Amino acid sequence: MMTKIKLLMLIIFYLIISASAHAAGGIALGATRIIYPADAKQTAVWIRNSHTNERFLVNSWIENSSGVKEKSFIITPPLFVSEPKSENTLRIIYTGPPLAADRESLFWMNVKTIPSVDKNALNGRNVLQLAILSRMKLFLRPIQLQELPAEAPDTLKFSRSGNYINVHNPSPFYVTLVNLQVGSQSWGMLWLHPELIHKFPYPQECREI
Repeated sequence: MMTKIKLLMLIIFYLIISASAHAAGGIALGATRIIYPADAKQTAVWIRNSHTNERFLVNSWIENSSGVKEKSFIITPPLFVSEPKSENTLRIIYTGPPLAADRESLFWMNVKTIPSVDKNALNGRNVLQLAILSRMKLFLRPIQLQELPAEAPDTLKFSRSGNYINVHNPSPFYVTLVNLQVGSQSWGMLWLHPELIHKFPYPQECREI
């Protein structure tokens, strides 16, 4: 038997596009994560420059879950100048082969913003220019899934195996636990991949219980 597992069930499952904007150095993105239905020809996210007088060079690309640039996606425009007080739309198109039909596939969208520099205003001074990289999760979701994303947290199964805690996510969706605590041991944000069993070390003080 496991000791009591205290779950702060503030569970964020990265399943639904958030309407809130993600601010990054004067540039706001219209989502914190993107859901791409597998049967859709494309999806999109807006990007807004809230500055009144500053321009940004915006470069966007997509990586796979291993952090390698993904050639199966096209983003238009991949590189553009965001003018002050303007809004642009980034269109995302998947051109690769069919992916797993029984679970979500995870990718990462990257948006790098570089502020412009007024050379006339520099007056010979050295300036440190910082580029800001924003990353958001992009889920390609099969249309055949019968399960509801909101029910995914309720399907999680916990068990003990030797000195490990097993957390099984049998759902086809990615689920994130904000805090898992056993005894004095706690874990921060945990990613639970679809249809996988995740192992976590069992705290020493609980092993004799």
